[in-house]
Amino acid sequence: MASWGLKSCSEEESSSISRSSIQEARQSRLISRQHGVSKHSGDRFIPNRSAMDFDMAFYLLTQTRKEKEKAAALASHPGQTYGKLLAERLLPNRNRILAFQARPPASSSTAEETREISRSADRILDAPDMTDDYYLNVLDWGSRNILSIALGSTVHLWNGTDGSTWELMKAEDDLGAAASVSWAPDGRYLALGLNGSDVQLWDTDSQRLLRTLRGVHRSRVGSLSWSNHILTTGGKDGKVVNNDVRIRSHVVHSYRGHRGEVCGLRWSGSGRRLASGGDDNLVHIWDLRRASTATAPRTSQGPWIHRFDKHASAVKALAWCPFQSNLLASGGGGNDRCIKLWNTENGTCLDSVDTGSQVCSLLWSKKEKELLSSHGFGQNQLTLWKYPSFRKIIDLTGHSSRVLCTAVSPDGCTVASVSGDETLRFWNVFGSPETTKKSPPKPPPDLEPFSSFSRIR
Repeated sequence: MASWGLKSCSEEESSSISRSSIQEARQSRLISRQHGVSKHSGDRFIPNRSAMDFDMAFYLLTQTRKEKEKAAALASHPGQTYGKLLAERLLPNRNRILAFQARPPASSSTAEETREISRSADRILDAPDMTDDYYLNVLDWGSRNILSIALGSTVHLWNGTDGSTWELMKAEDDLGAAASVSWAPDGRYLALGLNGSDVQLWDTDSQRLLRTLRGVHRSRVGSLSWSNHILTTGGKDGKVVNNDVRIRSHVVHSYRGHRGEVCGLRWSGSGRRLASGGDDNLVHIWDLRRASTATAPRTSQGPWIHRFDKHASAVKALAWCPFQSNLLASGGGGNDRCIKLWNTENGTCLDSVDTGSQVCSLLWSKKEKELLSSHGFGQNQLTLWKYPSFRKIIDLTGHSSRVLCTAVSPDGCTVASVSGDETLRFWNVFGSPETTKKSPPKPPPDLEPFSSFSRIR
């Protein structure tokens, strides 16, 4: 009995152990299914930790329900959601980064639009006895900020600094009135071309006549241009002459090529080339090294470098570009009305625009890529053009007769214009003058470093 009792007890214990083992196995399988652990991946009851994302689990436990949905979407589509979140949080309004799309629209604000240009003159002065003659050049502004103007038989000077005016000279009847005025580069000496063919040199500081150049031309001298100590004169006789004002025999070179009055002369900024315009509708480009006293042959191989014959009227307005040395602008008279741009290296016409009225003068801006033209019958206006597009920026009106001559101030900002209406007007066209920064004041001597020591050891 005892043995049977022991045997039956061991059988009961083994049966109970087997039942508990079965229950534990079932529970482990249930847990492994919930955690996605294969029966072949890991220990008997411990799930595979490498298949679990503990960062995501912690995020899901600590965020709200809405954010859990976002996290689930992030888990299902990680690339798209990450890009969306990155664009929202880090790159607002930057959808064009490295995107090959159409170019953005051009900005509506440009440099000339942001610069305010007054349509009315800043100052108006009377210019009585102004001769209304297209072929004369009676206005010039010197480097010392003194403006000269020939009114009838009198030459007046106006100081741009203090606004004072005074009379320089009054021409005698036998010499004729001044037909052209031009300042020397130093701003002290003034050249006058007279109707009677003489050329005078004046010292404006002492208001004294220095010398008279005679025998250069046979009729009036309507155009002048300086290149250092060389004064070039153009006359109604068609001659262009270089005069060295330092020597007694002043005629050093002469150019022949015009068949009519020379009404426009301009030396280039380098002083190597000279442009001349005439009543024969021609523009010539001359080189100082090829000057001579011989008459130009009628063949294409004359002493000039280039001859431009595209204008249909007299050419008085000439202007060399300050930022492109081989670029020349020329303007034609009433039958032409065109502004043309020339490449003086190869002799080609780069552009031409019909302004609709007589072109009397041209001025390049020293600050911007702009060209100012003055005009005759029609609106009698000054027009500012954008280079190289030749887009009209603004028209400046106020003169009641054609604007015969213009000159720019030494600072390159103010333009003076004189008209047959006997007024001299000043326009703020090219901006305000640049103000230099003032250096900070020095401290008093007693506040300077080491002011109390006579020496430093």
